[in-house]
Amino acid sequence: MTMGWQLWAAALAIGAITLLTRASFIALAGRFTIPSPVQRALEFTPVAALTAIVALEVFPFGGAPNSLSVIFTPRLLAALVAALVAWRTRNVILTIVVGMALLWALTFAFGALGW
Repeated sequence: MTMGWQLWAAALAIGAITLLTRASFIALAGRFTIPSPVQRALEFTPVAALTAIVALEVFPFGGAPNSLSVIFTPRLLAALVAALVAWRTRNVILTIVVGMALLWALTFAFGALGW
């Protein structure tokens, strides 16, 4: 027994629900006002989302680390330096360039050293 039509029906239903939820914000944009505390809280949404994405890639998860080489990975060291550059310069492009260049250099160096 194949589930061809059921798979298509599920995909179409999910697509319709996604479209309706996103379009509702556009359609209802001018009809109500958002309270100012909620507006202030929503200003932090992009930063929180980016932090969550980056944290999952930077910090080693999966149990207690047993050595410093597990804690201080090239990703963590590059992220710390990039955070310092971001804090001191407030320049997004420079932060990305420095962070990625250091990540590539450390990955190459750690790889060449066998870490």
